Amino acid sequence: MGYVTLAGAIAAEVAATTAMKYSQGFTRLWPSLLTALGYVISFTLLAQTLKSVGIGTAYAIWAGVGTATIAVIGLVLFGEALTLAKVTGVLLIVAGVVILNLGGAH
Repeated sequence: MGYVTLAGAIAAEVAATTAMKYSQGFTRLWPSLLTALGYVISFTLLAQTLKSVGIGTAYAIWAGVGTATIAVIGLVLFGEALTLAKVTGVLLIVAGVVILNLGGAH
């Protein structure tokens, strides 16, 4: 169940971060409210996740998957440039999360 709540926490964080972009520096009401609500939901679900998943593993997955997903959203929705540095960075994040999970069983 911990990984299900973690997936929800990641989805809420990604939605909140995307809404933040649309808030235009918190000058637009509805995207600003969605940002706040998304982060409240995300942290609540992350806190629930920590009841059954180790903090290092949960946070690494939450931050890593969220960061990689937002990078892809930046490319697709906002037309951000795809550079070698971005691709390398996302691959390093994914590799780091995988390594932490493989080492977390000991």
